[in-house]
Amino acid sequence: MDASIKSDNARQPGERRNNQRRRPRRWIPYAGALVLLGLIVFGLWPQPIPVETAKVVSGPLRATVNEEGETRIKERFVISATVTGQLRRVPFKPGAAVLAGETVLAVIDPPASTPLDPRTRSAAEARRDAAAANLEKARATHDFALSEWKRSERLYTEGTVSEQELELAQWREISAAREKAAAESALRQAEAELADFASGSAHSGARPVEVKSPVTGRVLRVFEESTRPVIAGTPLLEVGDPADLEVVIEVLSRDGAVIQAGAKVELEQWGGSRPLEARVRWVEPAAFTKISALGVEEQRVNVIADLVTPPDQRVNLGDNFRVEARIVTWETDRTLKVSAGALFRRGTEWQTFVLEGGRARLRKVSVGRSSGTEMQILEGLNEEDEVVVYPGDRIRDGLRVRPIKI
Repeated sequence: MDASIKSDNARQPGERRNNQRRRPRRWIPYAGALVLLGLIVFGLWPQPIPVETAKVVSGPLRATVNEEGETRIKERFVISATVTGQLRRVPFKPGAAVLAGETVLAVIDPPASTPLDPRTRSAAEARRDAAAANLEKARATHDFALSEWKRSERLYTEGTVSEQELELAQWREISAAREKAAAESALRQAEAELADFASGSAHSGARPVEVKSPVTGRVLRVFEESTRPVIAGTPLLEVGDPADLEVVIEVLSRDGAVIQAGAKVELEQWGGSRPLEARVRWVEPAAFTKISALGVEEQRVNVIADLVTPPDQRVNLGDNFRVEARIVTWETDRTLKVSAGALFRRGTEWQTFVLEGGRARLRKVSVGRSSGTEMQILEGLNEEDEVVVYPGDRIRDGLRVRPIKI
C-alpha cells in the first residue's frame, strides 16, 4: 500500500505539469469564433456605394435648339425657252460659270416647215380655192351694197326715201365691207400656209434666238441637254450664285415660337474643320405637319438663316448641302450651373443628392435654362457643392456613398 501511494505521488507532479501546459490552449476556439464573428459582421456591414459626382460651378451657359438644316441659294433662276423651235445642244454642265447678259445658255432655231403629202396638199389647195371664191362673193356683195347706199343717199336728198331706209343701206354697205376684209384675210392665210409648207424649209430670213444668263454665277442643273424641239416656256437650265447662300432649318413649332430674328446660329458637320456662323433672318409664319422617323406626327416650321462666314472660308459649300444647326435662344457669360444628369424631378419639383459628410442628402433646387448637358441653378445649391450624377433608384437620403472618378 505504501508502494502504491509512493507511485501515485511520483506521477502527480508530471500530470500536474501536463495539465498546466494544456490549460492555456483552451481559449483558441473562442478566439477563432470571435474572429469568424467579426469577419461575418464586417462582411455584412453596409459599405459606402460608389457614385459618380460633379461639382456646382459658375461659368457661361446658353440654351440652344439643335436641328438639321439644308443650304440653298437665295436667288435661283430657271431659264426657259422664249420661243417655240429647235433647241441646239446645250454645252454646259452643272458648275459651269456664267456671266449676266453675256453667256449664251441656249440657242433655239425657228421651227422648219413640214413638206405636204399629196392628200394634205389637195386639202390646202381646196381651202385656198374656197377662200378665193368667198372673196369674189364678198366683193360682189360689197359692190352691190355700196351702189345701193349711194342710190339711197341720192334719193334721200330728193326726198323720195326716208332717213331710216338710208341708214339701213349704209349699214348693209359697212357689213359687206367687213365680210370682204375677212375673206381677203382668209385667202392670204390659205395661200401663206400652202406656200410655207410646200417649201419644206425654214422661214426665210428667220434668225436663231439666243437665251442669255440673267445673273452671274454657276449652272446648277441642266434640264434639256440634247437637241430637240421645244415649245415656249420649256425649262432648259437652272442658274444661281453659290456664294449667296441661306440655310433652311426645320424645327418644332414650339421651338420656333421662342426663336427671334437675329439669333446666332452655328453650323457644324458641313464638311469643314470649323463651324460656320449664321444669323436668323426670320421664322416662317406657317407650320406644316411632318412624320418623324419614329412615325410620330410633328408640327414643324422653317427657320431661315443668312450665312455670316465669308464665302472664301466655305468655298466647297453648295446648294442643298446638309448641316447641323445650333440656334442660340439664350446665353449668359456667368451663372451657377450643374450637370443635367444630377437633377431629377419628383412631382413638380426638381431635386438632387448633395454629398455631406460622406452621405447623400436630398435637396430641392430651383432651375432655370438648360443647354442640354448643363442646367442653370437659381436656388438650392452653392458653388463648389458636390452632387451625385445619375443617382438612380439605389441612392436614398442619408445613404453612405463614396465618390469615384470616371
